[in-house]
Amino acid sequence: MNVETPKKTEKALTYRRYEDGKSKWRDLQHQIFQAGWSHKCPTYVHRTPPCQGSCPSGHDIRGWLQIARGIDKPPVAGMTWQEYAFRRMAKANPFPSVMGRVCPAPCETGCNRNAVDDFVGINGVEQYVGDWAIDNKMSFAKPAKETGKKVAIIGSGPAGMSAALYLRERGHGVTLFESQPELGGMMRYGIPGYRTPRDMLDAEIKRIVDTGVVVKTGVRVGKDVTVEQLERDFDAIFWAIGAQVGRPLPVAGWDAPNCVAGVEFLRAFNEGRLKVAAKRVVVVGGGDTSIDVASVARRLGYISHGRDIPTPESVVVGHTAQDVAGIMQREGVTAVLTSLFPVEQMTAAAREREDAMREGVEIKGSVMPLEVIKGPDGRARALKMCRCTMKGMTPVPTPGTEFEIECDLIVSAIGQGGDLKGMENFDNGKGLMAVESTYQVKDKPKHFAGGDIVRPHLLTTAIGHAGIAAESIDRFLAGQDLGKRPKVDKRRFDLLDELRQRKLEPSEYDHKEARGTSDAKFAVHNYEDRSFVEIIKHDDMFLGHFPFVERAKRKEIHIGAEEVIGNFQERIVNYTEEQAVAEGKRCMSCGMCFECDNCVVFCPQTAVFRVKKDQRALGRYVDTDYKKCIGCHICADVCPTGYIEMGLGE
Repeated sequence: MNVETPKKTEKALTYRRYEDGKSKWRDLQHQIFQAGWSHKCPTYVHRTPPCQGSCPSGHDIRGWLQIARGIDKPPVAGMTWQEYAFRRMAKANPFPSVMGRVCPAPCETGCNRNAVDDFVGINGVEQYVGDWAIDNKMSFAKPAKETGKKVAIIGSGPAGMSAALYLRERGHGVTLFESQPELGGMMRYGIPGYRTPRDMLDAEIKRIVDTGVVVKTGVRVGKDVTVEQLERDFDAIFWAIGAQVGRPLPVAGWDAPNCVAGVEFLRAFNEGRLKVAAKRVVVVGGGDTSIDVASVARRLGYISHGRDIPTPESVVVGHTAQDVAGIMQREGVTAVLTSLFPVEQMTAAAREREDAMREGVEIKGSVMPLEVIKGPDGRARALKMCRCTMKGMTPVPTPGTEFEIECDLIVSAIGQGGDLKGMENFDNGKGLMAVESTYQVKDKPKHFAGGDIVRPHLLTTAIGHAGIAAESIDRFLAGQDLGKRPKVDKRRFDLLDELRQRKLEPSEYDHKEARGTSDAKFAVHNYEDRSFVEIIKHDDMFLGHFPFVERAKRKEIHIGAEEVIGNFQERIVNYTEEQAVAEGKRCMSCGMCFECDNCVVFCPQTAVFRVKKDQRALGRYVDTDYKKCIGCHICADVCPTGYIEMGLGE
């Protein structure tokens, strides 16, 4: 007789604010609580949520999720919530449609909702709003006033385009130099179109250019234009040239002609020159680029009798194209991807990794390359490898585990560097540029840099660099000190800005001495902004308030290994408006009031009360009557978001 094992619940919802035994007070606490009242009172403390703290671009994620859920309503009559959310997003990321698709979402990994059930579908809401903005032809306003200052931006990837927008918003003239015929950098030439649909990318780029950016494509700085010319013609220069040169495998035999770099493979594909791959492809890497190479190779297939078709490596390193390949029958490519790290620890996004395996890519983890084995013709015929373990970032080979993977093409996707020909004095010795925390190039005051040329990483990291660099350039052009960057360097919520946009800003201060400001109109009382130094943790919140709510997962079009050849259809299905709103409601609003009324309901002295409707704004929903407050802590204990903290008062 078979007995079915009962299914385990996904999560035990047994949160307790205070565990047994946590009732011993320190001496000071005992003195405060020995009476029926204390000198403590609630203070409203704003902290950065971990989603934003984890986001390299510094997105105000909590802010636009508050808009999606309807807590923060548009300040202008007739404005939709989608437009309001888009405007908030674009302050830190002008590419929500692209990033909502391809960003590996460190924000979701850091989401405090993981301590309750599952993270909020941040990428899904971002993509929904980004696509809505394109469909509804949202644009950016041109600056009301021009400063007369001119900035040259070199490179049109995520860093260059974002910097162009943020500098135009400040009224500076921007001229953008791009060596390729089209704008977009790695978004266009490094990521296949089935991940970043070109019509969406073009729309988000055009929106920035339309603010008044002068564009010069097909111009390579260091060759067509010298650095000296830029320094003479512009007041500041922002380098966003990316990392376009792939790193070779550091093993013997890499000089074989059929050994190429991953970024060059993808560039040839995205330029339309590479139309077929080799029969057996080995990709060495473990990051998103290696996944893209293997997945593209599987989609391209190979042609067994293509004598007139240039080999893939000749296309990658040259300027030929496989035009004739379009009319020939393709066969499946055997694609093997290898990683120094175990498969589950690869840096590539788990979703991308799973899709690649589903599409027929074989992934081998914990292996390292030893040597490229050449055949009599000098071409690579196999890659010799062995098992390995990682000691930090250094692979340690396991003796006696050597093996060979037979192949017709080897692709290295183990990292990138910049192409600094004609700009050699900018090279920090690693093929990159060295910058200060303000993204000013070291020892070159007029020059700033961001993106992969500073640190090869995510697209959203490049956007974050651009935001800080644009602020630094603005200060530089004004002759101001660049200052010191805050500990939590993000696009933070500003309560005064929120009050101003709703015409609720404090009145002018008369500069007369006064004791206490709780009734004064010139101050925002009992509010403290710690967002520039603190990220709120889940154990600072009352998680018992939040029920289990399943995340709305974006649907995906999964392709099997048999259907992959020639299939370049986008895989992610966008959220509906209902799904986007529902995910907004799952946000726990860490570090900011979301108007749950707990403090009002549970205050035993009725000291906490709602602000009048015509005086409300995000972060200003409740107030405290300190004549009634006895400092009992209950409001702070039941605040789900950790926005209330007890402080000493009168």
